[in-house]
Amino acid sequence: MSSSNSCLNEDAWTVVRFATFTRLLSLFLQAVLNAVIPDHVADAFSPPRSETPLLLDPVIEALFGGLSRWDAEHFLFIAERGYLYEHNFAFFPLFPLILRFLAATVLWPFCGFLTLHGRLILAVGIGNSVLFILSALALYRLSRLVLQDRKLAHVAALMYCLTPANVFMVAGYSETLFAVLTFAGLWLLETRYTLGACLLLGFATGTRANGLVNAGFLLYLTLQWALARAGALSKGAGGFQYRHYVWELIRFVHTGAFYAAFVALPFCLFQFYGYQIFCHPTATQVPPVLLNLARDKGYHVADAASPTPNWCHWRIPVLYSYIQDVYWDVGFLRYFQWKQIPNFILAMPVAILGFTASYMYIMANPVFCMYLGLGDSGKDRKTHGFCNPRVFVYIVHSSILLLIGIFCMHVQVLTRFLASSSPVLYWTSAHLLFQYEPLLQDEKLFRPDQIKRQRDHKPCLSFAGMWRNNQVVYLLMHWQTCSIYTRCILGYFISYWFLGLALHCNFLPWT
Repeated sequence: MSSSNSCLNEDAWTVVRFATFTRLLSLFLQAVLNAVIPDHVADAFSPPRSETPLLLDPVIEALFGGLSRWDAEHFLFIAERGYLYEHNFAFFPLFPLILRFLAATVLWPFCGFLTLHGRLILAVGIGNSVLFILSALALYRLSRLVLQDRKLAHVAALMYCLTPANVFMVAGYSETLFAVLTFAGLWLLETRYTLGACLLLGFATGTRANGLVNAGFLLYLTLQWALARAGALSKGAGGFQYRHYVWELIRFVHTGAFYAAFVALPFCLFQFYGYQIFCHPTATQVPPVLLNLARDKGYHVADAASPTPNWCHWRIPVLYSYIQDVYWDVGFLRYFQWKQIPNFILAMPVAILGFTASYMYIMANPVFCMYLGLGDSGKDRKTHGFCNPRVFVYIVHSSILLLIGIFCMHVQVLTRFLASSSPVLYWTSAHLLFQYEPLLQDEKLFRPDQIKRQRDHKPCLSFAGMWRNNQVVYLLMHWQTCSIYTRCILGYFISYWFLGLALHCNFLPWT
């Protein structure tokens, strides 16, 4: 095996080890913090438990109860009861389906000791931990392919393991599933395995609504490839020829429409399901205790005897838009209120990193960006690093999400919104570390012979190996000598990583 391939394998193992360690540490800390800090009495969705606790339910609640706070209650309720209340349709179905599948199959032997709710909480702890490790590996593979820089890709993946949205990656939220589907789908797309990419990105849309934006990757990259093919054919024919471009344009329109429709299909099917449930309701048996909760809280249950909801009469009846508008008051500039200033402050670090990424890239490639990354304007530019031409579409995607998050959403959600949807947050952080941290200029940290000696010293799977070939841990161990930029970036990641566990797991408000 060549030394470069050996380094790549060792880098991947380092990412897997570090991701595994951070998952175990997160589960341990949330259990401790949940036990030590009293739960805040929050006005959150909290359906009554209808099952009598079994032998191990108190144990699971003590160990993993912190994973079932806030929106996690919705996902657990959907996995257990289905889409009973109207506002449950704000939460997409793939994640609760996976939880129910794990509870009914892998965790089936615990049926005599755990209720369904207990098995679902255990499925959250196990499932999200495995998914996070896979997402870290997928991000490393994607970064290696797009950035064409082994060191930058490695540090970016290690930074992901300390994501500021950590608590939402370990709790009963769909962010981790969305991240692994998005990163893996984009990796397949970059390798030109387009159908596989469509499948994974379609599943991502079935996980979170912002998966619809991922269709832009398919449209942009297929257009870029079509123009490249047309240019190559014209050059081979002796000069510019319209027929090659016309043919490739026709081909792009057909394939692009198919790809976009494939990614959007899960969203459309889910909205149609909601339309059938509430606009054409049938007689269903709802447990009295859940009907009482609906009456007390004003939740809407599908009822054939009740008037048809107003949104059913819209020209395009999209339940998701109605819920975001009525239940969560989501809309353009609606969050721009004086009382929301603390939430804007919470979202400020990720917003600064997002704007910094766009600014640095545009300043490095002004003409290339002016031409939207199409044509030959970027052919003479360097092909590796954060500012290379292949990063352009990711910068555009990240910028769109950033603007949507600031102007059209609850801004405190911006951290997990970007952290689970785009690799740019981690690429930017890694790029800034390499640019401003002298300690990372030491080539011994990345030399193949050094890595080989470290790898041969101890078994590859041992957790002791997490500390070698890990530049992020190296920086943390040399905190006193790090630059101010490094302290700011790592300080932001570490503080949000820990504070999220302490606050969110006790029903205290967090991002």
